[in-house]
Amino acid sequence: MRDPVTILTETDLRALVPLDLAVVDCVEDAFRALATKPVAMPPILRLDIPEHRGEVDVKTAYVPGIDHFAIKISPGFFGNPEIGLPSTNGMMVVLSAKTGLVQALLLDNGYLTDVRTAAAGAVAARHLSRKDAATAAILGAGMQAEMQAVALSLVRSIRQFRIWAREPEKAAALCDRLHKRGLAAAPAMTVDEATSGADVIVTTTPATRPILHEAAPGQHVTAMGSDAEHKNEVASGLLAKASYFADRLSQTRVLGELHHAIAAGAVPADRTFPELGQVIAGLLPGRSDPAQITLADLTGTGIQDTAIAALAVDRARAAGAGKSFTV
Repeated sequence: MRDPVTILTETDLRALVPLDLAVVDCVEDAFRALATKPVAMPPILRLDIPEHRGEVDVKTAYVPGIDHFAIKISPGFFGNPEIGLPSTNGMMVVLSAKTGLVQALLLDNGYLTDVRTAAAGAVAARHLSRKDAATAAILGAGMQAEMQAVALSLVRSIRQFRIWAREPEKAAALCDRLHKRGLAAAPAMTVDEATSGADVIVTTTPATRPILHEAAPGQHVTAMGSDAEHKNEVASGLLAKASYFADRLSQTRVLGELHHAIAAGAVPADRTFPELGQVIAGLLPGRSDPAQITLADLTGTGIQDTAIAALAVDRARAAGAGKSFTV
């Protein structure tokens, strides 16, 4: 007889999977597995709906040792805020890695993606930024900008965040939200004002042209907005001079910041780079000099979705959360 399928709503999942160190560790384990285990992770399936500024990504991965795997449907419609709707949405289907039967539907409206993306930024900072990092610049002022700041504060003792956005009122609003979380933050009128003297820089926008052109010795950059071929936050010249780390090199070659640097001729197409998972596993070095400029190119991977979905299902079972039905 089939086991019942569990339905978990966004409300359920927010209670079960808050953005905390346990989630950061979960995503870090996923990066490590990608470098050390025979993970099956196909390329992203992507659908564009340009007339509505829409895009839909489908991601998945199987990780040996995890009893479940997730298939995630992740829409992003960037005109939605203009009509009072969130720009991101989505759901995950969790299946048994042993039988292929559906075990759970995670109706998270994109929440788990937001959490694992923020956690990935924290993992990058934990392994690549200087341990004494105290000031951070966040470029962008949306939901992910807020979550990246919160996640970064879990792994580094950040005394001040500087927030830049194209619309200054949005930067000020994010500062207010961060203040309510107990984090010190101040708006910046320009990118240079935000990044000058910052130890960590996080780019969180859907920009299609570079917004970050320079970085100073010792700075770490986490670039997480370029998850599609047309998106580009970091100038190719900066990427070429930084110590570059990919979440998945085969993926960043076709849709990350690396993709644009190769297209511009700033980086040879056949040049190899370390992946963050290899650094975490101790297979390759990360930051080797306090004056080094490091850059993590995070495009989002299916293994992160499987990892956080498995965490959510395991916690739901332990707590008896959600609603079950028999197919």
